[in-house]
Amino acid sequence: MAADARLTSAMLVGALRRRVGAAGGFATILRKGDEMSGVILVQTLEKGQFSGLFERVSNFDGGHALLRCGPSPDEGMEALDAYMARRHRSDPDLWIVELDVAEAERFAVETLC
Repeated sequence: MAADARLTSAMLVGALRRRVGAAGGFATILRKGDEMSGVILVQTLEKGQFSGLFERVSNFDGGHALLRCGPSPDEGMEALDAYMARRHRSDPDLWIVELDVAEAERFAVETLC
């Protein structure tokens, strides 16, 4: 692959969904963003319980990191829904992916970073 080539957001999200599914988990796209370069938010759950929200960001070394963002799980789903609605209004190219699998954050880091 050329030095300036990179995987698109759609390809990364697809790979993440396949990996989680292969591990017996559930992954779904809550909001489909820009196919090429949309920001990716990952909502993690374990056995249906919200455990965190993470954003794929540049780490300034040419790679990416996954950082926790948004409300904490103890703030409830209403706070999460409001946060994601605000983010989508400010960035309509945003992807929001939900993962329900043990160690969901690990799957996201291994696939997106």
